[in-house]
Amino acid sequence: MNFLLLATEEITASSSSAEHSVPAGVTILFAAILVVLIASLALEEKIHAKKSVIAGICAIVCLLLGTIFRILPFEEVVVGSHTLTGLPAEALPGEQEELPTSEEEIHVGGDEISMPVYIPAIDWGVIAIILGSSLFVDITSKSGLFTWLAIRVTKSTRGDPLYLLVAYGLMTVVFSAVLNNVTAMIIVGSLTAVSLEKLKRSELLLGFLLVEGLLTNIGGLLTLISSVPNIIVGTTAGISFVTFFLNAAPFVVVSTIATLALGCWMFSIHRLRGSEEKKEAAALVSSFDENDGIESKSFFWFGAAMLVLFIITMATTSYLPYISDLQMGFVAMAFAGIMLIRYKSKADEFYRALDWDLLGFFMALFVVINVMEHAQVLNAIGVGLEKIIGLGPVLGTGAILLASAMFSSVTDNIPLAAMLAKILAGLGTDSASPLWWSVVFGANLGGNITPIGSASTLVAVTIIHKHELHLSFAGFVKMALPFAILQLSFATAYVLLFLR
Repeated sequence: MNFLLLATEEITASSSSAEHSVPAGVTILFAAILVVLIASLALEEKIHAKKSVIAGICAIVCLLLGTIFRILPFEEVVVGSHTLTGLPAEALPGEQEELPTSEEEIHVGGDEISMPVYIPAIDWGVIAIILGSSLFVDITSKSGLFTWLAIRVTKSTRGDPLYLLVAYGLMTVVFSAVLNNVTAMIIVGSLTAVSLEKLKRSELLLGFLLVEGLLTNIGGLLTLISSVPNIIVGTTAGISFVTFFLNAAPFVVVSTIATLALGCWMFSIHRLRGSEEKKEAAALVSSFDENDGIESKSFFWFGAAMLVLFIITMATTSYLPYISDLQMGFVAMAFAGIMLIRYKSKADEFYRALDWDLLGFFMALFVVINVMEHAQVLNAIGVGLEKIIGLGPVLGTGAILLASAMFSSVTDNIPLAAMLAKILAGLGTDSASPLWWSVVFGANLGGNITPIGSASTLVAVTIIHKHELHLSFAGFVKMALPFAILQLSFATAYVLLFLR
C-alpha cells in the first residue's frame, strides 16, 4: 500500500509540475535556443561542426539554464511499476480521499531510485533500434550479399539504359527501405558510375544519380525502420511495423513509378534501338562478376537467411510472445549480436565504423526536446499547431505536411520529426490520425527539394562532383523541384484521401 500511495503522490506532483507556470521570458529564451540549434544544424557545413557537437552544446546549455530557472524535475524516479486503472474507491476503505478517482491511472509497485534528469529524457528504444540496425546491416554487407544483388540486377537489364534506370531505381528504393538511405545511395551510386562508364554512357550519369538520390527518400518511407523520422514518429504514435508498411507501400509504388517516368523524360533516357548496340551492351555487362565480393559462401547464405529473418521478426514484433515486451530495439540489438559472432575477434572494427555522431546527436536532441517541454516551448508551438489543425481535416493536415517538407528541405528532418511527434502526442492525437502521416511524408520528402535536405541527396551530389560533373546548389533545386512538387502533390492527396 505504501508503493500505491507513493505512486499516487508522484502522479499528483508530476501533474502539478507539468502544469506549473513558466515565466514568458524563460519560454522565449528557450525558444531562441531552439532556433539557434535549428539554424546551426542547417549551417553545419559552414560552421564546420558535427551534429553531435552542435546538439551536445545546446543540451548542456539547456540543462544548466533549466536548473537555474528550476523548471526541471529532480525528484527520484520509480521504475518497475505497473499501471492499474479502474480502481474502485470502495476497494481501499479510509483512503478514498487520498487516491485518484477510478478514471485515473495509478502505478503500483516498483523501486524508487535516483537518476540524472537527462537519462529518462532519452528515448533509449530509438537509440537501440538505430544502433542495432546499423551494426546488423554493416556486418551483413560483409557477406557480399548486397553487391551480389546489385550486379545480378545489372546483368538482367542487358545494358539497356532505360531498363538500367528502372532496375537501379527499384533497387535504390528497396535498399533504402531495408538498409538506410546513405548506404543505398553509396552502393547503387557507385555501381551506376562503373556501369555507365563501361557502357560508354557517361553522359547519362548526372540524370541517373539525381533520380537515385531522390528515390532514396521515397524508399525511406516504406517501413518503420527505413528512416529515422519514421522510427521517431512511428514509435511515438504506436504504429506497428505492418501497419506502417501497408499504409506507406501504395504511395511508394506510385511515387516511384512517377519519379522514374519523369526522370526518363527530363534526362532523355531511352531504350537501345539497334541490334548491334544491344549486343554490345549485353556483352559489356556480362563481364561483371557478382561473386567478386563473396569471401565465404556459407556466410553469404547465412547473411541472406538472417536478413530475411530480421525483416520478418521486425514486422511481427508486436505479435510475438515475450519479444513484444522487449520491443524492436531488442530485436535489432539481438540480430546485431548474432551477426557479430562471425567477427567476434575483430568486433571493435564494426564498433569504430558506427555513426557515433548520429547516435550522440540523437541523445543530445532528446535531452534538448525534453527541456523544451518543461520550458513550455513545445506547449507554445502546440498551441500554434492546434490552430493549424483547427483549419479542418483537409487544410490543417495538408498544411502540416507541406510545412514539414519545407522545413526539412533547409535543415535536418530529425529534430522536426522529434519535436512534432512530441507535440502531437501531447495533444492526445490518435495513432490512426493522418496528422502523423503528414509529419512522416513531409519530413522524408522535404529532403528532395535541396541537396542539404537529406544525407542521401548530399551523398548523391558528392558522387556527382567526384566524377567532375557540374551541379550547383541552385542547379540541384532547379532539377529536383519538378520531382519534389510531383511527390508532395501525390503525398498530400494520398494522406487526405486514403489515410483519413
